[in-house]
Amino acid sequence: MSSPQLSRSPLRFALPAVIAAVVLLLVVVKPVRDMLIRGLGGVPAGSGAVAAPDDHAEKDGHEGHDHGHAGHKEENSIELSAQARKSIGLKEGEVALSTYQRTITIPGMVVERPGRSRYAAIAPMTGFLTKILVTAGETVVPDQPLFEIRLTHEELVQAQADLLRTTSELDVVRREIARLEGIGPEGLIATKVILERKYELQKLEAVQLSQRQSLLLHGLSDAQVDAIMTTRTLLGTMIVRAPGTAAADGGSGTLVVAELSVDRGQHVNAGDTLATLVDHGTLLVEGDAFEHDMAAVTTAAAEGRPITALVETAAKQVETIDNLRIAYVADRITADSRTLRFFVTLPNDLIGNPRAEGESRFVTWRFKPGQRMQLRVPVEAWPERIVLPADAVAQESVENYVFRANGDHFDREPVHVEYRDPQWVVIANDGTLFPGDRVAMSAAQQLHLALKNKAGGGIDPHAGHNH
Repeated sequence: MSSPQLSRSPLRFALPAVIAAVVLLLVVVKPVRDMLIRGLGGVPAGSGAVAAPDDHAEKDGHEGHDHGHAGHKEENSIELSAQARKSIGLKEGEVALSTYQRTITIPGMVVERPGRSRYAAIAPMTGFLTKILVTAGETVVPDQPLFEIRLTHEELVQAQADLLRTTSELDVVRREIARLEGIGPEGLIATKVILERKYELQKLEAVQLSQRQSLLLHGLSDAQVDAIMTTRTLLGTMIVRAPGTAAADGGSGTLVVAELSVDRGQHVNAGDTLATLVDHGTLLVEGDAFEHDMAAVTTAAAEGRPITALVETAAKQVETIDNLRIAYVADRITADSRTLRFFVTLPNDLIGNPRAEGESRFVTWRFKPGQRMQLRVPVEAWPERIVLPADAVAQESVENYVFRANGDHFDREPVHVEYRDPQWVVIANDGTLFPGDRVAMSAAQQLHLALKNKAGGGIDPHAGHNH
């Protein structure tokens, strides 16, 4: 058995020597040290180099991120300059919950109000047309002079003569009564004469009133009859004036000469139409509801629900007229079309200022009879819905998208559409959008096409944007 002290002595002296050699290589011989570290895949301390992460780390750190711009997925995001937004008419807005009114759309046409939009200027008596004071298309006001007629009706001439004779007789009787009363009491004879004259005066006043009414029925005005009695001359001409009832019928009081039916110098008889005047200050929209829509129309009329009219403008855009009401519903079904007619009151406006040519004025109404419209009749209300303009939702096949504003970018978000009409889209309130989110309220389809073009190498979606 060997001694323990003798057997351990070589290791005790060899180990310190090995450790000293390694320390010398690592601490004193720097090139060798750096070689060893590089061989282990590291970077020497104090070299100024930065360690490169491995491929796995790089992937984990940028997973789900495209390097186009931070915070956006490149294939679903587009950046637009202010000029690009303006060129496509892009508008932003906040998402909000609202009540969507589901409607049905019924075709309609603008028509005049029966019995209230048209007025006829009538010849009150027989004569020759000596003056035409207006032109077709001219704007006139109630009671404005339109025509002058030289009277030739014998009955009218005789009626005026009778009135003048009665008026003169009244003057004589009144003077006689005044003379007798001025003399004073002369007994029973004088008193009797005065009473007889007063009785005669009453009879003449009754005759004068009857003759005055006759002239009024012939078409003369109170002022014209008064002038005959004051001047004691026969009326040889008559002025035909515009009717003064347009404003009272719910119109604007602005009358337009739609048609002239006579020529100057023409002989006219009492009752002949000289001109047709129209007041389009208020019109109607006539709708034709088919059988499956009749219940909605009658309910809307009974409850006074607001009707929206849609009309295409000259710029091929759709204009909406809100808060209209159904005036009345027909009481029978149209035989040929099997539809139920109903009428919506349409207030009208003048476009611009009246155009003047000499002493004549010409106007243009915003809405005109014969103009086609679409009527939206409300059916039911859906509360607490996300409702966006139709132009805010892009559509491709069965997919629908909105574009959420994110700084200078718009991120495409798929959404679930519950209902769509030509003007509005109802988005499911499923957490995709929240009240307060800012989205593109227009040009969504253009943004969608720009993203598709970008993915396929087509048109630059950053058109108009300087980088």
